[in-house]
Amino acid sequence: MQIAFETPDQPDVHELIGELDAYLYSLYPPENVYALDMASLLDPSVLFAVVRTTDGAPIGCGAIVIKPEYGEIKRMYVRPTARGKGVARRLIESLEAKAEQQGCRTFMLETGPTMREALILYERLGYQCRGPFGDYPEDPLSVFMQKGAS
Repeated sequence: MQIAFETPDQPDVHELIGELDAYLYSLYPPENVYALDMASLLDPSVLFAVVRTTDGAPIGCGAIVIKPEYGEIKRMYVRPTARGKGVARRLIESLEAKAEQQGCRTFMLETGPTMREALILYERLGYQCRGPFGDYPEDPLSVFMQKGAS
């Protein structure tokens, strides 16, 4: 498994993001999915990482949006066949480490309440529940989390 910071605008990465979108929209109504589109993912403030197998096949991706006050984890996805093997943990740790190199010390995220495995992982990585942040509204279909002091 290799994790590299790449552009999200690649056919095989588009496929990953498409799988993530299909999954999210199967769980939540469109107005409750706060996903970044491709144009937003290409913004210079976004660090985008791809996890690939040793033969180069993508099995996961994630992003972190660097803001002055915090970094926000976005677009986390690991293919079902690669889950339970530490891929998501290593991906988040890589995103956080790269953001820390740019001075980021506080990390935030928004996820859904039905994403049990993700919530458990985030808690194990030191994220704690908090209220909405940034432009997010109070939403019963959102769980907001933070790691580090703001």
